[in-house]
Amino acid sequence: MDRAAARSVTGPSTSAPDDPPDHTPLPPPPRWGPDLRPLAVPEYRRLFIGQVFTVIGTQLTAVAVQAQIFDITGSSAWVGVSSLVALVPLVVFGLLGGAIADTYDRRTLLMITSSGIALTSIGLWLAALPDSESVWVILALLALQSGFFAVNQPTRSAIIPRIVPLALVPSANALSTTIFAAGIIIGPLLLGILLPLVGLPWLYFLDALATVGILYAVFRLPHLPPLGERRGRAKVVDGLKYLKLKPLLLMTFVVDIIAMVFGMPRALFPQMATETFGGPPEGGLALGWLNAAMGIGTLIGGLTSGWLQRVHRQGIAIIAAIVLWGVAVTFFGMTSVLWLAVLWLAIGGWADMVSATFRTTILQVEATDEMRGRMQGVFLIVVAGGPRVADLAHGFAASATTTEIAVVAGGILTVVGVVVAAWLGPSLWRFDNRKHEPDAG
Repeated sequence: MDRAAARSVTGPSTSAPDDPPDHTPLPPPPRWGPDLRPLAVPEYRRLFIGQVFTVIGTQLTAVAVQAQIFDITGSSAWVGVSSLVALVPLVVFGLLGGAIADTYDRRTLLMITSSGIALTSIGLWLAALPDSESVWVILALLALQSGFFAVNQPTRSAIIPRIVPLALVPSANALSTTIFAAGIIIGPLLLGILLPLVGLPWLYFLDALATVGILYAVFRLPHLPPLGERRGRAKVVDGLKYLKLKPLLLMTFVVDIIAMVFGMPRALFPQMATETFGGPPEGGLALGWLNAAMGIGTLIGGLTSGWLQRVHRQGIAIIAAIVLWGVAVTFFGMTSVLWLAVLWLAIGGWADMVSATFRTTILQVEATDEMRGRMQGVFLIVVAGGPRVADLAHGFAASATTTEIAVVAGGILTVVGVVVAAWLGPSLWRFDNRKHEPDAG
């Protein structure tokens, strides 16, 4: 790493929240625009550029799986079942993956798991070729890819505080969220354009090809073994015990579970694109816009995220953002006008960006390095698993009632649930990052 160049802009990188504080002055963040200071660190900059390519491909695959399963079965319930299939390896390997990331070199793990994700995308490409479509093969490959992802994501998140100064971790997370939002927009819209032109198989192939970008960035990283005293393999149970002693960290998971399980209606998008918004049977551009809408709001939030660096009552910001998310989802369920639906989903995406940035930052900074992998493993289960439980719940709820009832009820439950959780768990709304007392109260 060119540390001299990085330090001239950002100050030296630290390794763990317990390290002595770094008093090197940092340039002030912009008032409203994105804070680009983390990009002065070469390792983070390469990961950032690699993520630009891979996140688009990942979104292509995510939406393509939805569309393919709905086309084969004609059922939103089956779309929900596919998410449950992906959830099981996320839970199992999310916990194990976090422990592995706290035991072995994190660069090596990223190389292995990124390659596995690319290979399963190639498998989905082959499974989607004419005369070879099988919902069971798709589900098996989806489960395998989910297992690789469950080890990859905690490992990648755990290295961020190792390669950028702790003071810039919120800005680094905001930049990563912005790129993810851009992928959410571009991926589904590309699907709407490319699906009738090239068909589903080549969308999976493009995802595999895009993985080359992140593989190059990971290859250029230094070796990143976990810090601290190592006594054999890290244990999953130790991570769960650690979480039990940290009510602030636990509450960041609880409120996100509420927001995602009750307030994420994405499994209904294929059905709503056709029945509510008058799209063609395969969804087409209506499906693309619904899947891209939250990303539009997240991208706007990322491009105007300079103000986040000045927020110190981050717990209150998380609670307020999730309440806004629930309100936006509720109004989305009440409209049958596509542009208005996109607007409400975009507002929800903006709120989710604020919540995600602060939740990720609290988790990365308040956890010690030897526990970061396991904490990120739990984080993955919540962030990736919650929406999959939501897919299942919304799919069956819509089958039993209507899509409108399922979405509106979910939005209302989100608002009520997060308010009750905040009242029962005061460590979150009391948190002020200037006090350095994460578990006070």
